[in-house]
Amino acid sequence: MPELPEVETVRRALAPVLTQHYVTAAFVGRNDLRWPLPKNLAEQLVGRQFTNVDRRGKYVLMHLDQQDILLLHLGMSGSIRIYDTPPSLRKHDHIMLTMAASPTAAARHYIVLNDPRRFGWVDLFSATHQDHHKLLRHMGPEPLGNAFSATHLQTVFAGRQGPVKNALLNQQLIAGIGNIYASEALFHAGVSPRRKAATIVGQRAERLATAIVKTLRAAIEDGGTSLRDHVQPGGEIGYFVQRLAVYGRDGQACQACTTPIKMIVQSGRSSFYCPRCQR
Repeated sequence: MPELPEVETVRRALAPVLTQHYVTAAFVGRNDLRWPLPKNLAEQLVGRQFTNVDRRGKYVLMHLDQQDILLLHLGMSGSIRIYDTPPSLRKHDHIMLTMAASPTAAARHYIVLNDPRRFGWVDLFSATHQDHHKLLRHMGPEPLGNAFSATHLQTVFAGRQGPVKNALLNQQLIAGIGNIYASEALFHAGVSPRRKAATIVGQRAERLATAIVKTLRAAIEDGGTSLRDHVQPGGEIGYFVQRLAVYGRDGQACQACTTPIKMIVQSGRSSFYCPRCQR
């Protein structure tokens, strides 16, 4: 499932082609993805202008005129493609928006959502309800925002006897971190994924908070990590896969000490770590 860096890559690509542009045509090929789509979604979008594009955790929030938000979640296999000429829709291309500089201008871009497994989701709702939306209302702070710090980690991890890796994946504690970047950040912080979350205090919390920020920023600049389905909206792959220190490297030598990387399963998710460098 795309994590914060992949979703931020999509947001950055969409922002210049959506902001201050109008939807002159819309195609919606089915009534549902993971959940039912808003009724008459195509009709509700045609003629509307996007005002800006934000991200919240793993969600893209595309703001429209009349104080509405078009929410996009890519699920496990979803991807966005941006075309300069009319594309031939392929299998699993479920939504396409035609964008222009004005309601009567010639089309400039075509935005296509492809989702083979249909675990993604699109919703349209009033911006006044954003803080109460069922997918957004309980989310923790953005790890790249001002509200995130070592102090925040210590506060939300206090009393938690479960593994720190699981705590990092809890979207109510921190928004946007998934399996790949949790493993990578823990390695760079020198923290074992098995360590109890409550023990992340002091310098250990400082190291982990710093590692989270650095890892996410590096991944964003590299366009995310392409392991299975993720591609950038222009069709490029994400190159952070070349920088992965532990994720997916079970049995390979640690880049820091040459000890073989280990893989364990925590709450159904694979965790990768160096048993020597991470304590």
